[in-house]
Amino acid sequence: MTSAPSAPSTAARDAAPIRTAILGYGLSGRIFHGAFLRLDPAYRVAVVATSNAERAAQAREDHPGVRIIADPLEVVDHAADLDLVIVCSPPAAHVEHASAALRAGLDVVVDKPFTPTSAEGEALIGLAAEQGRRLSVYQNRRYDADFLTLRGLLEDGALGTVHTLESRFEGWKPAGGRGWKAHTSAAAGGGILFDLGAHLIDQAVQLQGPVTEMLADVRCVLGGPDDVAHLILTHASGAASYLTMTSLSAIEGPRFLVSGDRGAWRTEGKDPQEAALRSGVQPDAPGFGVESEAERGRISTGEGTTPTPAGTGDYGRYYRELAQALRTGGPLPVDPADSVEVLRIIEAAHAGRRTVFS
Repeated sequence: MTSAPSAPSTAARDAAPIRTAILGYGLSGRIFHGAFLRLDPAYRVAVVATSNAERAAQAREDHPGVRIIADPLEVVDHAADLDLVIVCSPPAAHVEHASAALRAGLDVVVDKPFTPTSAEGEALIGLAAEQGRRLSVYQNRRYDADFLTLRGLLEDGALGTVHTLESRFEGWKPAGGRGWKAHTSAAAGGGILFDLGAHLIDQAVQLQGPVTEMLADVRCVLGGPDDVAHLILTHASGAASYLTMTSLSAIEGPRFLVSGDRGAWRTEGKDPQEAALRSGVQPDAPGFGVESEAERGRISTGEGTTPTPAGTGDYGRYYRELAQALRTGGPLPVDPADSVEVLRIIEAAHAGRRTVFS
């Protein structure tokens, strides 16, 4: 149901590397971006922005010859030596950092959540068009193993017409978030809806199409940013998506449970890439991204269940597709307009329990 990761093309290997700056070198900048860029011959990480001495040392180890700058806005001083800027700073800084890079004549990737508001996202898209630059959003969970398998099942019609998609991303953090996530308000792009919701909503829309109506239950159980959220999305097709995101569930439900008129598919656990990266496993390690037996999905047509083949997650595919887009002018791996639609749903969920979209 899923294809093996594709190798860089001969043209990509032979072309000059895309000179890249990473703004922020915490968890996101280092393992979700830097780890893949380091191994992709289409890129050369030339600049990393961090004021943390330990992270700066790690960046120098990961990317020999990299230039370290303390202030992300200093990246404009090095624009002549760059082609691409990846914004991995906290969400409240995304607009400022992306705008500066676009105005300096650079292409930009922004980590999710794209911007704190949909209006700001639209403005960034407009600025990119005005400057003649390419702008994309790192919706890496479009490249999760389970999502890729599910998309293949739906394309093949294995479940028939889908009427219900259940998607969960649950964890157990009773002490609350750490770093900027512990205190950042929804107005600044904080909370679980902007964090995990940006993934789950994007996946649901990619699989089920436009949303026409929503019911939302968003709560701040620990008293800080929202940490529990349940959304019911009604799609134009008539199908429904039930989305759960929480950092306060000590027992996880199924990651996906998808039902159609010909059968259903269920999977447990999360895509293996993040856990592997956090433990220090590099993306070029044998078996990286391949689902374990426990993580494989199960399909049923009403008489027992059958395992689906182990899927392979591939976050590096985003950057291979991006390199192709930047070099040929072709379609971006993620259209930022998609992320603006996700932001509109998040805003509506924060604003009220029931929303009808025109």
